[in-house]
Amino acid sequence: MAGHPHSERLITGTDLREYFQHSIDDALTTQGVDAAVETVYYIVNLLTVYQRADRLYEQTPDGLELKPLAVMYAEALELPHPEQRNRVVQRLGDIALFIAGVFSESLQRRLVDVDYYIAMGSNAYGYLSDSMRGTTRGEVFCEIFTELSRNFSEFVLALAHVRDGAEPRSNADILKIYDLWLRTGSRSAERRLRQLGIGGHALVTEAVRH
Repeated sequence: MAGHPHSERLITGTDLREYFQHSIDDALTTQGVDAAVETVYYIVNLLTVYQRADRLYEQTPDGLELKPLAVMYAEALELPHPEQRNRVVQRLGDIALFIAGVFSESLQRRLVDVDYYIAMGSNAYGYLSDSMRGTTRGEVFCEIFTELSRNFSEFVLALAHVRDGAEPRSNADILKIYDLWLRTGSRSAERRLRQLGIGGHALVTEAVRH
């Protein structure tokens, strides 16, 4: 929503979806990532849905809370029907992608870091891709989940791009991209760092260490 009635206007749901579509397209182009149209649409829809707190968090007697990924995974394993299990695992993957991309700063103060979210999210989408293969729902989502699993860290960077805008606003933003590259070896993060003038000896030295 815009802040000043005289200079700006309300951003409708349609505007918001178009904004996310443009931002994700711009981010992936900048990163040099060639994602399927269906996968981009899935991410845009995820961003749009989770703008509402009641869809991201779960209502509990103590208020809105976000269930830990490990608890979600354990609960999914207990479900008897594959379709029920897949829906919980899909939410796990979606939340891992959203939190790692949009709220990565909050992870710095937790026992688990962005690496954990990337691993859990990538594995969740990989599981969905395998379990849905050959099913009716899999005809629509199988390739999307495969791409989300394989390029999870690239999509985390794309969501961070949407959060921060087209250009990093501060040295701290650049350090986040550098940190993501150190942790994941993301090719698009490395490309982004080189576009920002950070490359050469520094990246080669760190790459040798890893």
